[in-house]
Amino acid sequence: MTTTEGRLQTAVKRDDARRMMVFAGRSSLALGEDIAKRLDIELGEVNVKTFANGEIYARFVESIRGADVFLVQSTCSVYNGVQQTVNDSLVELLIMINAAKLASARRITAVMPWYGYSRQDKKSAPREPITAKMVADILQAVGVDRVLTMDLHAGQVQGFFNIPVDHMTAGPILAQYFQDLPEIQGERLVVVSPDAGRAKLANHFAEKLGASLAVLTKQRPEHSEVEMTMLIGDVDGKVAIMVDDMIDTAGTLVEGAKKVREHGAVKVYAAATHGLFSPPAFERLANCDLAGLIVTDTVPLREGAPALIKQLPAGQILADCIHNVFHDESVSDVFEGENQLF
Repeated sequence: MTTTEGRLQTAVKRDDARRMMVFAGRSSLALGEDIAKRLDIELGEVNVKTFANGEIYARFVESIRGADVFLVQSTCSVYNGVQQTVNDSLVELLIMINAAKLASARRITAVMPWYGYSRQDKKSAPREPITAKMVADILQAVGVDRVLTMDLHAGQVQGFFNIPVDHMTAGPILAQYFQDLPEIQGERLVVVSPDAGRAKLANHFAEKLGASLAVLTKQRPEHSEVEMTMLIGDVDGKVAIMVDDMIDTAGTLVEGAKKVREHGAVKVYAAATHGLFSPPAFERLANCDLAGLIVTDTVPLREGAPALIKQLPAGQILADCIHNVFHDESVSDVFEGENQLF
């Protein structure tokens, strides 16, 4: 990618022998551009395409020999422009890692804001795989040296790797949004966890907002079905904020908001780091009890999103963490040590 001399000198960011280079796969192009801008460098150029038979090809246009390479790619489905599945995004990332390895990159960091397959982190029934572990094995097999990821669905995924995994969180971004939201100033707030597994995260969020805490319990008759069974805590007469790591088909969110409203909440908001919004999420959200839904841009927002969805940029946090990794500084310091809330 052509740059001015001044920008190129910034992009190289040397300790004499070291240089940082950031590239993005097709599922995270806009996010990659934002990260590079915040680092004051140009996003590196990598030629990625899909052949007629579905095979994926990748080639770095410029030399990356000896560089500290950061590959930004959420392993998610993409519905806008290029159409690709979770598996396409994952394979594309693996191919870029392999290409970087063969091109003699000094160190390769996979920046995976959304870690696909992270929900398959354990066996819930006989003869099931642990696919999150398999993905970790494959990433290491193709030659990645480090992984940067954000708000994992399950903390134990970090232990599936034998290489460094730096965990980031969008919690500060989401909390700040609600702290500044004029519509809820002076209201009594309650933060609602969608299940017991997210109670620690929700409690931390509640402390930041000076809110009380409530917890929903649920059961899943099938993978795609959810039943809210109980609400523990007082939401009557309060503004409720439901927090989670991700929203997929929005079944848990919509049913949870309904339950909270039935127990007397005057208004319900929701916040999550990753907005996957797989069908029929938009259809469910179009007729729900939510006053607003806040997510970050770790996953591209597909077309046709309901007006209640607002995306916040995660680029600054990602850029800060990439900067610290490159300079061998602490990633936890970016979050004041609060990036492991599982």
